[in-house]
Amino acid sequence: MANYSTSQFKNGLKLILGGNPCSIVSNEIRKPGKGQASNKVKLKDLITGKTLEKTFKSGESVEGADVMELDMQYLYNDGNEWNFMDPDSFEQYSINDSSMDDAKGYLVEQDMCVVTLWNGNPISVTPPNHVMLEVVDTDPGLKGDTAGTGGKPATMNTGVVVQVPLFISIGEMVKVDTRTNEYAGRT
Repeated sequence: MANYSTSQFKNGLKLILGGNPCSIVSNEIRKPGKGQASNKVKLKDLITGKTLEKTFKSGESVEGADVMELDMQYLYNDGNEWNFMDPDSFEQYSINDSSMDDAKGYLVEQDMCVVTLWNGNPISVTPPNHVMLEVVDTDPGLKGDTAGTGGKPATMNTGVVVQVPLFISIGEMVKVDTRTNEYAGRT
């Protein structure tokens, strides 16, 4: 099992803390005038979904999580579980609703995403960085307002709400950045 020093910490690195695999969300290096440098790390427990904050002394090592990330195709949601398929082996995996977090607002059937497996079981899903979603509810569009000064909320076909420019209307397809939940353009 690989160990990672605090100098190797970066966002997305998977570590074992308290027996559970965790993913680094943010890593802040602190160098006080006196004393030893440290890393203030925000982690997400991939099993429970809780966010943890922990401070590591500079040079400290932590065991890496033996997780596997696979590109899979999202198939469907049966109400309780979300189903994915490995396009190479055609093996199907199901993940419960509570483990989906924010990813469920960006998944459209047949889209590819990254599924994280731990001990052969899916524990989290990462949607692609950009997805194409249809606007199903928003205020009427305003022609000529191309620069927009603030935007308006729009509900997408997956249920997620995104701030869009004023000229966007119901039925339009828009590109959404899943990392920031921001409008990224028209399609």
